[in-house]
Amino acid sequence: MSFKDMAAADLHNVFLNLGEFAEKRTVEYDGERYEDIPIVLSGLKEKDRRQLMSDHVQGLFLVSSVLHCALEDLGGNQPEKGARIKINDQEGGGGFFRVFYVASSVCELGMLRVELEAIDE
Repeated sequence: MSFKDMAAADLHNVFLNLGEFAEKRTVEYDGERYEDIPIVLSGLKEKDRRQLMSDHVQGLFLVSSVLHCALEDLGGNQPEKGARIKINDQEGGGGFFRVFYVASSVCELGMLRVELEAIDE
């Protein structure tokens, strides 16, 4: 068994294990809805956004996060920079969908690492 085969086998058994790291969430991307897929959403944090001289809006923050999921769980579609992606906030497909924009996207050995950004109040 090669390293790539072992990494592929560990993708759901270890990294996206629902008992330890991952949670089932619904993701909407590129007009498709992927229900109850295992994801790891980490680093959800707010920071002051950079304001331009002509920008007089106060109280908005840049929210950044990192999404990890299997490429196959998103139908083989790697999110593109600048694209919109929605992720719900609770298991079972219900709840509120937060809208993010893809800041960067990398796929290695079938695992997606997608850096996300959103503007929040």
